[in-house]
Amino acid sequence: MKTTFWLPVTGMVICLLLCGCVVDLVLAQIRYSIPEELEHGAFVGNIAEDLGLDVAKLSARRFRIVSGAKRQYLEVNLENGILFVNEKIDREELCDRSPNCFLHLQVVIENPLELYRVEVEILDVNDNSPSFPWSEFNLDITESAAPGSCFPLESAQDQDVGTNSLRSYQLSANAHFILNIQTRNDGSKFAELVLDTPLDREQQKKHEMVLTAFDGGSPERSGTALITITVLDANDNVPVFDRSVYRASLVENAPRGTLVLKLNASDLDEGSNGEVTYAFSGHAPLKVRELFSVDPYTGEIRVKGVVDYEKASVYELYVQAKDRGQSAVAVHSKVLVDILDVNDNAPEVILTSVSTPVQEDAPPGTVIAVISVMDRDSGENGNVDCQIPNNVPFQLHSSFKNYYTLVTSEFLDREAVSEYNITLTARDLGSPSLSTRKTILVQVSDINDNPPRFSQPSYTVYVTENNAPGASICSVTAFDPDSNQNAYLSYSILEGQIQGMPVSTYVSINSDNGNIYALRSFDYEQLRNFQILVQAQDAGFPPLASNVTVNVFVLDQNDNAPVIISPLPKNGTLATEVVPRSVDAGYLVTKITALDADAGQNSRLSYQLLQATDPGLFSVALYTGEIRTIRRLVEKDAIRQRLVILVKDNGQPPLSSTVSIVLTVVDSVPESLSDFGDLTLSPQPPSNLALYLIVSLSTISLIFLVAIIVLAGISSAAKVPTNCMEANGNSSLSQSYCYKVCLTPESAKSDFMFIKPCTPSSTPRNNEAKNIELPNPFIYPAVITLLTWMEPLCAKQCIQTQKTM
Repeated sequence: MKTTFWLPVTGMVICLLLCGCVVDLVLAQIRYSIPEELEHGAFVGNIAEDLGLDVAKLSARRFRIVSGAKRQYLEVNLENGILFVNEKIDREELCDRSPNCFLHLQVVIENPLELYRVEVEILDVNDNSPSFPWSEFNLDITESAAPGSCFPLESAQDQDVGTNSLRSYQLSANAHFILNIQTRNDGSKFAELVLDTPLDREQQKKHEMVLTAFDGGSPERSGTALITITVLDANDNVPVFDRSVYRASLVENAPRGTLVLKLNASDLDEGSNGEVTYAFSGHAPLKVRELFSVDPYTGEIRVKGVVDYEKASVYELYVQAKDRGQSAVAVHSKVLVDILDVNDNAPEVILTSVSTPVQEDAPPGTVIAVISVMDRDSGENGNVDCQIPNNVPFQLHSSFKNYYTLVTSEFLDREAVSEYNITLTARDLGSPSLSTRKTILVQVSDINDNPPRFSQPSYTVYVTENNAPGASICSVTAFDPDSNQNAYLSYSILEGQIQGMPVSTYVSINSDNGNIYALRSFDYEQLRNFQILVQAQDAGFPPLASNVTVNVFVLDQNDNAPVIISPLPKNGTLATEVVPRSVDAGYLVTKITALDADAGQNSRLSYQLLQATDPGLFSVALYTGEIRTIRRLVEKDAIRQRLVILVKDNGQPPLSSTVSIVLTVVDSVPESLSDFGDLTLSPQPPSNLALYLIVSLSTISLIFLVAIIVLAGISSAAKVPTNCMEANGNSSLSQSYCYKVCLTPESAKSDFMFIKPCTPSSTPRNNEAKNIELPNPFIYPAVITLLTWMEPLCAKQCIQTQKTM
């Protein structure tokens, strides 16, 4: 059976301003009724249909029910929206003898937030029979008792309620007694034995009859007890209570032994017949006997157990008084004890539903927990107010009385706070007030909202050349403030090229720890620096990534020995130079030119004379490699001087090279040329080679090429058989060099000849020689080198040309 109650707020949209987010809260109430003792799976109602909800969206909207009961008696099938019995319900266990028994449920649905209150009434079934506290009890009645006298009987108890509870009593057939059924203030019934005809002890001393208690259930249940009545001799006087009904007030939780009231009954007889004793009547409920006691001599009623207002607000005590005579007859009275409520129960907080963890991107208004509170006290003592601290991003909303929802008030950030311990304080309005604190742990679950971050904005790595392939050159480190899978990082090197080759052929990276390894041995002379782009990517969905630049600088090692550029050996013979005999001390004979492919100190060269035919004749400048005469040449000096020059770099350890030079001392140029020609190897075809040399020289210096073309034009117009042009080069060297271009009249091809270093005495004095100054000091060493190599061929070509003429 289903009943729907739309509360006064039906159709109202309660707008909760939570950080700019609007949440719709719908309130409604429906009621179902089911009998107790239903088996698991029994149908209660189609709650989705009754609330007008879309069954297909129940799971997506996180449909759930919460209950204040200690056990989950009811559950909802999210596939069809049916509310069913999850656990068998015993009404007597759940609600004791309360006339009404309800299970209060709260339905919570999100997106948008909707709250519904559901009441399920548990109907009683007749599953308990009436029962007496004893199966047999005795009554003593004097034979002088007048017809109409009443004698209370023990009451039967039935745990069922309503129509299934105790309805009536029935007495077995007898000649003297009938039953009078009475109703207490709480609705329970008890029976009194009424004397219908006088008793005669001499005729029958004992009477036995059966008392049967019936309930109103269907089928009807019953319980029986045997009553034995003993007839006593007549007693002249019986005790009389001073009141027919006593009434007292008692504060709940009164200490044991607290006096409730004092009974007073008098008997006009003397002696033992006048001594009155007090006791509970036979039909006093067992519960009363457990809570109170009656002193048999003083008649004082005192507290025996724990009196709880929440269990009963008033107690009915049935007492009796009788004298101690042989034919004593009991008289009866009723005591009403009103229980006064005190604020003795602290509020109870029940977390009926906690949705944790909650995602950090959950919008404001997301329901975290549904909380129910209750206070067993009454009135103001039972009114409860709940609060949470103000410094947390949560709020409490009250949907129904004593029901609260804990919702987010703003967006959460797991990286800032990963969990919250929210203290909920429930305080009643009693005096003094009582409170209960409950801590709610709300964990914040991570979403992948943070990209990896490298520990440095960029990395600079220095690697010494000739490194071992496969060795680690550096390590990059990134961290992700997210957690679990969202914080798991993998490293990779982005595609790129280094000197036209894929970067993957140069370096690799360990995807787990970011260690970078060199895949080849680097050569400083070929590759001095390069960049790689490393990416760190997390395993979230979707994944986030960050990049960082790694600058790799290759450091030089002293792995290259100096290379001699000039003078160079010619055709397998030693390098040669000519020295005029007439030169003074300090004359620049030649200059050793060497290069070192290394850098820095590894390429800083020094020169020294290792061997010499005459060590005292020539010297080598330490840093420039210039070979100069130490003194003037004399006749006794050897015509040929052999020098071995050591060229050494400044590396650690230093590397070196040697060059051998043969110096020929000459008196004049023709002799020098003649001797020089004797040192050369077999002549090579001069014409084509000379052209190639001129072309090569032209590519080095455009100015020099123009000069050659101009001179070639001049020589073609001249009438002399051999035309020569001198070029004087001035540079940082202290000695000038003189060069001649020789052009033969028979051919357009030119021969270039190196004559000798220029001295003042050898400066040309005719007009056929044109002085050309070399234009660029950077071109000068290369020109010197080429001209030095061309010298023998040009000289020989010019001599042969002059002989033919």
